[in-house]
Amino acid sequence: MNGEQETAHTNEKAEEEKPEKVDIKRLVSIIPPAAELFGKRQGGPKEKRIRLLYDESVGEEEAKISPALAKELGVKDFVEVSVAGKKRFRLKVRIDENASPNYVYVNPELMKRNGVANNSICTIRAA
Repeated sequence: MNGEQETAHTNEKAEEEKPEKVDIKRLVSIIPPAAELFGKRQGGPKEKRIRLLYDESVGEEEAKISPALAKELGVKDFVEVSVAGKKRFRLKVRIDENASPNYVYVNPELMKRNGVANNSICTIRAA
C-alpha cells in the first residue's frame, strides 16, 4: 500500500468509529417545564394580588369580595389579606354581587389603625 491509500483507509476507520452526536434539544424537549409540573398539582390560583379599598359598610372583621373572586380563590368562610408581606388580617368573607372582582373591600377604621392606606396592593388567599 502506498501512503495515500493508507491515510484514506485510516480516515475511513476513524469516521466509522466516531459515535453519533446526540441532539440535546430533542432530549430536553421531553422534559416538561416546572410550571406545568407544579401547576397541575395546585389546581389553579390559590392567591391573587389585588387592590384593597375602604368601605364604611363593611364590618370590623369582614372583607367584601365578588362572587367571581370567591370562586377563583375557592373561598368559603374566611380570607387572609396580606399587605406588603408585613400586615396580615384574617377576615370573614361577605360575598356581594355588586363588588368588583379586582378589589377587596375592608373596614377603614381597622386599616387606619394598622397603617394600611386606601387603594393599597394586597395579596388575598383563602384561609
